[in-house]
Amino acid sequence: MDLLAAMRVYVRVVERGSMSAAARDLSIGQPAVSERIDRLESHLGARLLRRNTRTITLTDVGSAFYERSKVVLDAADSALAVTAEDQPLRGTLRIAAPHGVGEIVLPPILCRLRERHPQLKLDLVLNDRIVDPVTEGVDISLRLGDCGIGNFVAVRLGHIRRILVAAPRYLDRIGIPERSNDLVDHPFLRVSGLFNDGRLPLISVDRQTDLAPLNIVLTVSHWRPLYAMLLEGAGIGVLQEPACTEALGDGRLIRLLPNHEVPGFDLHALYPASKSVPPKTRVTLSLLKEHVPEIVQ
Repeated sequence: MDLLAAMRVYVRVVERGSMSAAARDLSIGQPAVSERIDRLESHLGARLLRRNTRTITLTDVGSAFYERSKVVLDAADSALAVTAEDQPLRGTLRIAAPHGVGEIVLPPILCRLRERHPQLKLDLVLNDRIVDPVTEGVDISLRLGDCGIGNFVAVRLGHIRRILVAAPRYLDRIGIPERSNDLVDHPFLRVSGLFNDGRLPLISVDRQTDLAPLNIVLTVSHWRPLYAMLLEGAGIGVLQEPACTEALGDGRLIRLLPNHEVPGFDLHALYPASKSVPPKTRVTLSLLKEHVPEIVQ
């Protein structure tokens, strides 16, 4: 039995909380995961996990073995990194990101990464929920806003500005809002999860914050339908600046209340805390730190 490989499987099962999730992360079948755990327990002569149809819990021995396995695997990765410093990157880099960032900001950076390291495979996972790199089995997780608390390292990459916009065809028909209180008279389109209190925070040039009431008429789960409907003149809405830079530049969208700004989000890259950062993670972080500011600022 390859003990290190079995320990990696075990650690992934513990961190993901299920064998099926661990199998997806490791790109192996669930029966293979179960078989390796069984062989590991047989080799150790101890039960590591209590399993039923829905949950997995650790025994006392299993908890201690998990902590010690992490130390051993970190040491093994550190040793391997010494020999990998000057070698082409191989394997798979799994990175999670919010939709807007993953669709607008990341592609040119990932293309640069692939050009420099053509043997490295990429697995990009896009969703707008919070992704913990430790529990979700990703190498890097990009997160907007508060990083929260976890066993990860957070690196600030930049700031994503947000802009209140509408199409000229809408403004020609309905008129331009002149004050924050005017916004309630306009149909407001939003991405789900934002502005749930029905108010839009606006910061004036003298740094005073105003909570403008909104008339929310449409909620979508993805920014692209929102963007398309704003271009069609369906109302007003807020977009991340990278998503609307081109439309603002050619006049298809107009910034509203230009003397106010919508608070944006800091963008961080999160990766699992470890004494040894894998070369593929380290190289990708370096590219992100170099190129994200060029795109978002």
